[in-house]
Amino acid sequence: MTGQVKLHTGASSTCYNSWESINWEACEQHVHRLQLRIAKAIRDGRKGRAKALQWLLTHSHYAKLLAVKRVTQNRGRKTAGVDKVILHTSKQKILAANSLVRRTYKAQPLRRIYIPKKNGKQRPLGIPTMKDRAMQALYLFALEPIAETTADKDSYGFRPKRSTADAIEQCFRTMRAGNRAQWVLEGDIKACFDRINHEWLIEHIPMDKMILKQWLAAGYVENQILLPTEEGTPQSGIISPTLANMTLDGLEAAVYKAVYPRYLNRVYVIRYADDFVITAESKEMLENKVKPAIENFLKERGLELSPEKTKITRITEGFDFLGFNVRRYDCGKLLIKPAKANIKGFMQEIREVVKVNIAETTQTLLRQLNPKIKGWAHYYKHVVAKHTFSVVDNSIYLALRQWMHRRHQKKGRAWLQKKYFRTEELRNWVFTTKIRNKDGRTVNFDLFKMTSIPIKRHIKVKNAATPYDPEYFEYFKRRAFLKRQSSSVHWTHQKTLHLVGVR
Repeated sequence: MTGQVKLHTGASSTCYNSWESINWEACEQHVHRLQLRIAKAIRDGRKGRAKALQWLLTHSHYAKLLAVKRVTQNRGRKTAGVDKVILHTSKQKILAANSLVRRTYKAQPLRRIYIPKKNGKQRPLGIPTMKDRAMQALYLFALEPIAETTADKDSYGFRPKRSTADAIEQCFRTMRAGNRAQWVLEGDIKACFDRINHEWLIEHIPMDKMILKQWLAAGYVENQILLPTEEGTPQSGIISPTLANMTLDGLEAAVYKAVYPRYLNRVYVIRYADDFVITAESKEMLENKVKPAIENFLKERGLELSPEKTKITRITEGFDFLGFNVRRYDCGKLLIKPAKANIKGFMQEIREVVKVNIAETTQTLLRQLNPKIKGWAHYYKHVVAKHTFSVVDNSIYLALRQWMHRRHQKKGRAWLQKKYFRTEELRNWVFTTKIRNKDGRTVNFDLFKMTSIPIKRHIKVKNAATPYDPEYFEYFKRRAFLKRQSSSVHWTHQKTLHLVGVR
């Protein structure tokens, strides 16, 4: 019957007449239950059992529906592949879920585009079709429990329940005063996603080999010419970060084996995707033991260190990692601050937004600025950033002042202050405008101030914690509760400050 969905594979035979009527909670519970069984099979060493459960999951219609839902709700949902197809309607989504059949599946080439990098160069990206993205999401459901169970303990990039804040907090723990770490190897892998050896992936990644081979050999279209892909993984593919992580898992073991047993407790590896730092008490240890071990590990996978970005630095000189500057000062205290390059880049972005909105309303400008300011501030709210927030707030004010003078070249300071600013307690220069809220009431819509965010140290996730292990279910529930509680307190404070009703 057209427009209906029947759910198979271990699920109750329920039919839905439309995409909106699907019971998503039941879908998620069914898929998560299979993922837990896969993870348990891996922990018990039963690889055959895990493979059978993966087959069951990838043939489940519950999982297919969730896969389509994922690719039609993420940021790339409006970006089409070479077939120029985007899933808009309920019928299109249901048909897409029904089409995710292994027997008849054929991966299409990627659409090659380029995006600018910070150094001025262009980064190539391969855009899969919506169907290929959904197929990758489906097989990622079956692969992620294995990836999480076998992952390196101090790997934090592109993993559920982990973030850059966890990686930076681990840096603080391993490099703070009293620790023996004096030197740091800053590692960066040259074109990691583009150079991973296909043969190594096919041999070592525990998933359907036929499907994986199709993705790796799909090729890409550039200037209407089909070109082959002989190495690497598609950078815009949903499953690509997990494939890259699994390729690099084992780096910790390789490093620790190289320094075992004498220096085992004096060397630490912290990795976020293909960026990593390794601490040690001497430069010689990093040069003679650690670096050769890394190079041999990467060579097996078709990878190599980037000579330009890989260097050995004394901690007292400081280094940049994930947009943060980590440095132990002469007093022996380790301080982590926003990196100067990131501050400069952020202010350039803000000034560009202000510049291109010279003819727009104040409300339009604030709706573009506030999300950027909030996002940047929340990224750095766990480190020593209060002074930086104050400096950036002032720089934004100066950019807005220039914006006002360009719009009203013949108006004086008093007129501009009355039009664009209001007074709140001891603050006389609150950049604002009037808007109507959902209740139809006129309220003040203010520029977000970074200094309003309290600095609070991040509580790092446990190294061994994974959402696919029942032992940590309550642990992650507590973390989620504390995060919601913290966000609620901050939001209540911001609502009081920035949405004050006009009397």
